[in-house]
Amino acid sequence: MDVATNLEKIKTDILEACQKANRNPEEITIIGVTKYVTIERTEEAIDAGITNLGENRLEGFQEKFNHFQDRANWHFIGTLQSRKVKDLIDKVDAIHSLDRISLAKEIDKRAIEPIDCFVQVNVSGEASKHGVDPKEVVSFIKDVERYPNVRIIGLMTMAPHIEDESQLREIFKNLSLLRDKVKSEQYKHAPCNYLSMGMSNDYKIAIEEGATHIRIGSKLVGRE
Repeated sequence: MDVATNLEKIKTDILEACQKANRNPEEITIIGVTKYVTIERTEEAIDAGITNLGENRLEGFQEKFNHFQDRANWHFIGTLQSRKVKDLIDKVDAIHSLDRISLAKEIDKRAIEPIDCFVQVNVSGEASKHGVDPKEVVSFIKDVERYPNVRIIGLMTMAPHIEDESQLREIFKNLSLLRDKVKSEQYKHAPCNYLSMGMSNDYKIAIEEGATHIRIGSKLVGRE
């Protein structure tokens, strides 16, 4: 199915979820995750009106960035090795996977100007997932204050790929509560206004629980 048709279905889902949660659909940013698709399919997404693209591997990001440049806002959503920061730092609009102080230090060192970052939080506690322990998020964010080129605009999590709606809802709700706690501290370097959570299988639930940025791959551009 073409991307434009997929996007209209997603927008309908967003509207329904926002109505259910008494939210404004304009609060929701769709990040088109293009890691599994070609340049041509990515072009189709941009032509359909997707202005935010997400990649989770440096090589994939570089290929897409070199082709499209500033035709999109770029989000790096995968685990980021410190040694690779230099290769993407001033090209991305946001990094969704800040999960350790050594990475914050490298971002600060390499960035020309402050970079928007989401702190990745391992809400589900899965051993296979990266992210800061929820109990350590506040102290982690306090520690990041020493790196002026790191601006924490929100929190991110990856929920397990499960069908249990109540479990998914609890994970998203816990991240939302944690975001509210950080936001209430009014850190100058960490306004923490946003929540990056929800993917193709669970974005409607994530929106109902407060997501502002949803990362949609297969439901939008498919897998090739």
